[in-house]
Amino acid sequence: MTDSAASSPVRSLFLPDEAATERLGASLAAALAPRDLVALSGELGAGKTCLARAVIASLMGGPEEVPSPTFTLVQTYETPKGPLWHFDLYRLSAPDEVWELGFEEALSEGMSLIEWPERLGRLLPPMRLDLTLRFADRPGARHADFVGHGSWAARIDRLAA
Repeated sequence: MTDSAASSPVRSLFLPDEAATERLGASLAAALAPRDLVALSGELGAGKTCLARAVIASLMGGPEEVPSPTFTLVQTYETPKGPLWHFDLYRLSAPDEVWELGFEEALSEGMSLIEWPERLGRLLPPMRLDLTLRFADRPGARHADFVGHGSWAARIDRLAA
């Protein structure tokens, strides 16, 4: 395995409330660069969209109307760092359908946040940040687990600090 394909060990962060999730989103936004992909996993209601909204608001420089792309499957935002593509693949019937959503353009030009990345199967790019949100043992709290692949392996410590 080459260094560029290496992945880091799992790092975890406790998020005691929604404000902590929003702070994580701001940290993630600061770390994002063009052609980055963040695969957001977790059960329904685990906070994936909340985290994505915080990333987008931070990139846009303040509060922004961020609809969930559950029905449209993708929303795009022009940010000072470049285009950000927010995919919600929950309703995807087959992995190949992602090409109709502009996935190739998102990978080559923009930054991508992908909810339900497991729906991509073999199409999920190997260079990415895997971020899984899990419910914690108290209301509103979550655990965030990170695994960085490729360049994210070296950058993951900024997020899980």
